[in-house]
Amino acid sequence: MRMQLRLFALVVLFGLSVVTSSRAAVFIQDDMGGRLGDYLMKYSDIRKSGQLVVIDGPCYSACTIVTGSVPQRNICITPRAALGFHAASASAGWGNSVASAAATRTLYNLYPRHIQNWLNQNGGLGPRTIVLEGRALSRMYPLCPQNADARPDRRSAESGVFSDGVRLRPKLR
Repeated sequence: MRMQLRLFALVVLFGLSVVTSSRAAVFIQDDMGGRLGDYLMKYSDIRKSGQLVVIDGPCYSACTIVTGSVPQRNICITPRAALGFHAASASAGWGNSVASAAATRTLYNLYPRHIQNWLNQNGGLGPRTIVLEGRALSRMYPLCPQNADARPDRRSAESGVFSDGVRLRPKLR
């Protein structure tokens, strides 16, 4: 009988650990982007898993396709969240890259309608990075429940953040 109880307890504990690990949140912090294909595969796996994505800091360039790859209901933000958008570039050989209109159209089409609308209202995808953060971002995605009591966002217009949540940055390389 004791052996059966121990076996049952192990099965229950193993089952619980599998459930909790598959539902663990994915945190995005200080992600400056990279190759679009890598992000498409990563976010496809996250979408299939149903995991919550917590944007807790900068998510720039290819990282931003999380908004179109993961259901909106599975994304939340913290006060430190920021999405940075710019035109796509393609390899020009020898380690150089050039802006690509075709790649930029593809990138734009990966975004959900609410992000596309915001991009259209803020200059579109161009060589300079535009940043969606603050109130504008919080109107699109909910504040993560575990961070509801987090320290207030201390950024101000002096640091380049404007009341409409738009910030321009030089093009990322």
